[in-house]
Amino acid sequence: MIDLYYWTTPNGHKITMCLEETGLPYEVRPINISKGEQLKPDFVAISPNNRIPAIVDRDPMVGGKPMSIFESGAILNYLAEKSGKLLPLETRKRYAVLQWLMWQMGGLGPMAGQNHHFSGYAPESIPYAIDRYVNETNRLYGVLNKQLSDREFIAGEYSIADIACYPWIVPHERQRQKLEDFPHLKRWFSSIEERPATLRAYEVVRQVNPTNAPTVNEESKKVLFGQVAAKG
Repeated sequence: MIDLYYWTTPNGHKITMCLEETGLPYEVRPINISKGEQLKPDFVAISPNNRIPAIVDRDPMVGGKPMSIFESGAILNYLAEKSGKLLPLETRKRYAVLQWLMWQMGGLGPMAGQNHHFSGYAPESIPYAIDRYVNETNRLYGVLNKQLSDREFIAGEYSIADIACYPWIVPHERQRQKLEDFPHLKRWFSSIEERPATLRAYEVVRQVNPTNAPTVNEESKKVLFGQVAAKG
């Protein structure tokens, strides 16, 4: 059994999508980041960066005591290896997947995240920052659209690269992007949206956060955007 420390964010959705695709048994342990639950010592012991998602595998594939993993990319890699799914064994195909996983972790996620912040959460409108991240998000959509122009999924077969990217495209309207401008990306997005595992993963949202309360509100901004290095 895998304990999934989760909240209803794109990075959280990556892991529920992967778990549903692989069929690995799991239990959700909600961490309400708008209430600062990610700062509690018990969770920080699992996720030193005090961010979701994180997992504890009570029956790790290497055997022995339970194993904890934080960072969504590392978790996706682990789940794929444990299940033998979504990550090819052949070297060329494997690294085709891993390079796009890293692309999402280092590019699409952080840039779209800053897009969200300056477009929706910043206390004042800063046109330069908004334009910077909206434009960079647009560029990254273009990169992904080109990659998908001659293949069904990002690295050929459906993989953790697709799972990593999809939840960051879901809020495309909030990111001021139009899927109609990216026809290959739109076709890919629709095909993943309809997958049974995707539907089950997003059903978890309704179970964990039934009121669909926003992750960020005026009260939670102090927790989410006011953290500095711990002293002592």
